[in-house]
Amino acid sequence: MTQAFDAAEQQTLLETRVETALALARRWGADACEVGASVDQGVGINVREGEVESVEMTRDQGIAVTVYVGQRKGSASSSDASDASIHDAVEKAIAIARYTGEDPASGLADAELMAGAMPDMKVHHPWTLSTDEAVELALACEKAGRDVAGIKSSDGAGLSTGEGVRVYGNSHGFIGAQRGSQHSLSCVLIAEDAAGMQRDYDFTSARDPQQLLCPESVGLSAAQKTLARLGSQRPATGRLPVMFAPRLASGLVGHLMGAIAGGALYRQASFLCDRLGESLFPEWFTLQEQPMEIGAMASSPFDGDGVQTRNNVFVDQGRLASYMLSAYSARRLGQQTTANAGGARNLRINAPLTTYDALLAQMDRGILVTELMGQGVNGVTGDYSRGAAGFWVENGQIQHPVEEFTIAGNLNAIFAGLVGVGNDIDTRGSIHSGSWLIDEMTIAGS
Repeated sequence: MTQAFDAAEQQTLLETRVETALALARRWGADACEVGASVDQGVGINVREGEVESVEMTRDQGIAVTVYVGQRKGSASSSDASDASIHDAVEKAIAIARYTGEDPASGLADAELMAGAMPDMKVHHPWTLSTDEAVELALACEKAGRDVAGIKSSDGAGLSTGEGVRVYGNSHGFIGAQRGSQHSLSCVLIAEDAAGMQRDYDFTSARDPQQLLCPESVGLSAAQKTLARLGSQRPATGRLPVMFAPRLASGLVGHLMGAIAGGALYRQASFLCDRLGESLFPEWFTLQEQPMEIGAMASSPFDGDGVQTRNNVFVDQGRLASYMLSAYSARRLGQQTTANAGGARNLRINAPLTTYDALLAQMDRGILVTELMGQGVNGVTGDYSRGAAGFWVENGQIQHPVEEFTIAGNLNAIFAGLVGVGNDIDTRGSIHSGSWLIDEMTIAGS
């Protein structure tokens, strides 16, 4: 479908480029240097109303060089893999470093923290697929959805497949490489009734194409979700329990991680500054990171600083147990890196799990939120206000769809008000979570 992608060959080429850049930096006077290089190749197929809309083939590469001259830092990057371009990037990074201000926190992570164990994370699963085969899968997905009675039209189905290699090295002598792949299939459908049109979607995503759901099941699920939204009403304004669907609950975890990220903390731009050890969640809730989980979406033996990754517990029995720190942010805060340069990897919730139906029954009367809109989350104050759509629940049963309303609260209260986590865990991303039931939030509707 595209030119052959030899991951082993690409890894060797990238390692050579990284070593070349590190050697040049040493030769030209840098006290320390770190280099990241990557190459990715992929294909995207989009179909709509039974016709091929686009076939896109991509191949991207890049190299980024950061040098340290004393406590001065300079960075430069290029998408050109030629020797001349690498020379130019190193030269410019050193020139920039000589004119920047000193930063006592700058520099590489300590040498003794560099990753030593480099197991195969089993995250590279190439998909040998012709263009015709990819088109057939996308068309089958869309057709399964379009054939459902009540579906008016399609907004398209898409298949994407890609693989790549990344290499990181620094002047401690560390060089680490990882190969990876990502595949997905999605479908967006439209239905209409007297009240107007509704639109919804579903998708499947995995490292290994063998773990993707079949195209027909994705199309059928998208159709069912779309039809379920017909006849939407605006809910009344008030304070009610709110249940977040799994994908949206993962978003709440993401807001937590953003608030405990080192960059937000040393800038004093987080509502969780100086909160280590405090209770945020019920005591039955624990959130941990498992970066060495085999085959998972974000697995890696080393972080963006080359530091050996490890299991971290960010929330331990409801209490904030750890911040999420890179080497730089740790120095700014007077702490130790948590091997999280580049973010958290494979977040998992350890909590008693409740069935979906039991969570609805526990809520009794409230709103199941299945879609959120807008960016109304203030990481400094924790204030949360977003447009939403979902379903009205009465006597523990879904009654009808609702839309055009806002849910609001504060993340402190939302976390503390978590009363249940569902066993309907969404495993399609790096954050695995089931539904979350929150005791009470403000609903602004009709």
